[in-house]
Amino acid sequence: MDSIVGIFTSQAEAEIAVTHLRSIGIQQQNLNLLTPASSEDEIHSVPVSEAEQPGMGKAVGGLVGGAIGTAGGLSLGTAIASVLVPGVGTVMALGLGAAAALGLVGVAGGSAAGETLENSSTRGLPADEVFLYEDALRRGRTVVVVFAEEARADVVHSVMKQAGAESLDAARERWWIGLRDAEEQYYTAPDRNFRQMEPIYRSGFQAALHPQLRGKSYENALQILRRHYPDICGQDAFRRGYERGQAYHQELKRERPGLAA
Repeated sequence: MDSIVGIFTSQAEAEIAVTHLRSIGIQQQNLNLLTPASSEDEIHSVPVSEAEQPGMGKAVGGLVGGAIGTAGGLSLGTAIASVLVPGVGTVMALGLGAAAALGLVGVAGGSAAGETLENSSTRGLPADEVFLYEDALRRGRTVVVVFAEEARADVVHSVMKQAGAESLDAARERWWIGLRDAEEQYYTAPDRNFRQMEPIYRSGFQAALHPQLRGKSYENALQILRRHYPDICGQDAFRRGYERGQAYHQELKRERPGLAA
């Protein structure tokens, strides 16, 4: 199945998209929604389901501040979990697939991640895009994740777009534009030619934000980086970008003390 992601400025737009997707036959178990939680009271008001599915408690038991309940207004029919995402804050995940999209089931929940850049998310959602979803949530936006057969992917994309979704390409460029000027000022390589080296620097920066590389020094991550960036990971611009990406993530975590590591 293909994973299709829409980033919405408002939760209302996201809910319209979910409603339309349900109307065209997308099954509820393939619809997932991530939204910044409004308050602690709302988090703790999520009702506890008496009909918990076998194994579900174990699946989300390690989530910080976790709660399992029946889905509310959207009637997604799957669990709701309130979780703390380092550097983001409290997030409501409607559907365990949505929680897994941010690595919150398994990786952040305490199970071994393994030292590869293989997809750690459910049903093929690329783990190297996680930072985009985190950035969207940090900005108060809502993320809809849909798993659909390849033949229906174009229809899902169309529904998302009509409901006001931002494309991932646009989200990625917006994210980098917000950082670019500061990174150009920081770039102190002898050649000082940031514009020429920017694609390599940016690749290193983004590599550092992969869920399985966060917190790893360049030296400790080099074996993995060589497998996935064989042509550029040895370049100075890539290393500088990687180190800045790690610093960026740590800064986000410091801005929100008390969150899980």
